[in-house]
Amino acid sequence: MTPQPLRGALIGEFLGTALLVLLGDGVVASVALLDKQANWIVITTGWGLAVTLGVFVSGRLSGGHLNPAVTFASWSLGEFPGARVLPYCLAQLAGAFVGASLVYFDYSAAFDQFEALHAITRGQLIDGKLSGPFVGGAGVFATFPEFGGLPGNLFSEFLGTAVLLFGVRALTDRRNAGPGGFVEPLAIGALVWAIGLSLGGLTGYAINPARDLGPRLASACFGWGLGVFTSHGYYFWVPIVAPLMGGVAGAWLYDLAIHKGLPDKDDAPRT
Repeated sequence: MTPQPLRGALIGEFLGTALLVLLGDGVVASVALLDKQANWIVITTGWGLAVTLGVFVSGRLSGGHLNPAVTFASWSLGEFPGARVLPYCLAQLAGAFVGASLVYFDYSAAFDQFEALHAITRGQLIDGKLSGPFVGGAGVFATFPEFGGLPGNLFSEFLGTAVLLFGVRALTDRRNAGPGGFVEPLAIGALVWAIGLSLGGLTGYAINPARDLGPRLASACFGWGLGVFTSHGYYFWVPIVAPLMGGVAGAWLYDLAIHKGLPDKDDAPRT
């Protein structure tokens, strides 16, 4: 497919990622700050639907990457121009920052009530971690691990993103049995939902550097300060590096193990 003009593509990535984070962080805020019920089911469902809508918004303009791991993996396969990698990633990061900022302003009263209820001093570190439930409220925006083992956390984010890119490649491969059309964003959202339900509990399944770093920067600006970067042993770099590596691994695994063995579209068996 001929690439769309860069300006329109960047607008698509910016708005699509902003919507993704607005709805994704918004559902976490609803559960964390207002004690809405069903917790993990609600959060993972909300994120899956957020991805679906983000892809619907941006798909025709930009390809609906919304994630530097997708952009980087596509470039590694020679399917995406290198000159667009950085602009796409910056548009995604900016969109994530704006989406998180909107969540903060929308839920500002809820943040105040939450902090008063749990006697939280915003940005305070105790034993190297932001204090209070949901990482003192910062967990609404960015991901933090349940356990402290660095290899395990790296692997969890690597694995989740590898599954994401492996699945996305399958769902969008025209030589495979991909759904195509308007069903494709729904299927990708369901894939993210499944990853969250099955693999997301250990690290919060960032599986997207922009989705994590943009809101983390926003929370730093809104009072949590440098604690969002130093908390949990400077964990912040894990959901940046591991998804980039995992995305490349998942995309290449699909292409080497599945795509190369598929018949040409005209030779595919009739069903």
